[in-house]
Parts: sequence; C-alpha cells; structure tokens
Amino acid sequence: MIKAGAFLLLLVYILNLSEAKSVVLHRPQPHTSFKINATQAAGKCSYSVSIKTSCSSTTYTRDHVSLAFGDAYGNQVYAPRLDDPYSGTFERCSTDTYTLYGPCTYQICYLYLYRTGYDGWKPDSVTVYGYYTKSVTFYYNTWIPNGVWYGFDECHGASASA
Repeated sequence: MIKAGAFLLLLVYILNLSEAKSVVLHRPQPHTSFKINATQAAGKCSYSVSIKTSCSSTTYTRDHVSLAFGDAYGNQVYAPRLDDPYSGTFERCSTDTYTLYGPCTYQICYLYLYRTGYDGWKPDSVTVYGYYTKSVTFYYNTWIPNGVWYGFDECHGASASA
C-alpha cells in the first residue's frame, strides 16, 4: 500500500511530466565566447517571446537589447534589437511580447540576452513559445551586465554555439 505522502509526490511528479511548459531554475551566467549563427536562413518557424521586466528595474531603459535562443543541434533564433525606448519597451513591471522567425528548433535549451548602454536593465523572466517545442521559461531576476551575452545553457554538454 502506498502512503499518502508518497502518493502525493508520485502524483505531482506525473503532473509535472505532463505539463506543457518547462522551467529553468538555474542562475544566469555570462558567456564570453557565445557566437551568433548569422549564416542561418530566416527560417519558417515562428516563436512568441515574452519578456517580463522586473519591478525593481530602472523606470525604463534606452539600452540596446538583443536576444538569442536555440536547441542543442545548432538551430538558433537571433533578434539583434528588441529595444524601442520611444514605445515604452522594457519599462519597469511590464511584459513585452515579440513574434520572431527563425529555423525550426528541437526543444529550446539555451537563451542569452545582450545589453549595451548606460541605463541598466533587470529582466524578471523570458518565456519562449514555439510551435514544435514546449514553451520554456528562463528566470533572470538580475541585472544584465553591459556588453556580455548573459543567460542560460541547459543543453547538458551539447554545444549551444555549434
């Protein structure tokens, strides 16, 4: 007979397996050798990317913000400039959503942000929704350093910049 506590843990485990969203709980890290794969074609897959700015960020930022994400097989989506200070992008406590196009990926396992400027910016989280992959959320809740690709590589040993 299964005890109530063990049954509850088993039920939570099963529900987590069936969840259509994955969550990354590690801390973001700088990646000084990260490379953008600029030779890839625009691709035929679309992605929705939601970026939530922390409520402890600056009121707004005029900094330039870029994003890159991909899978363990070298498929990469790159957005060179997401910022637009005139439209209120990346204001404190706000969420900005973008539709990006790029190569079709397998499960997204890395995401990096790149910021240049003097205002500073503190994203809370970034969620990527793809048609062929389950959505994934990367939790930052930290200031993005200036001039360094900063983020997550959860590809488990595979080269994200291959």
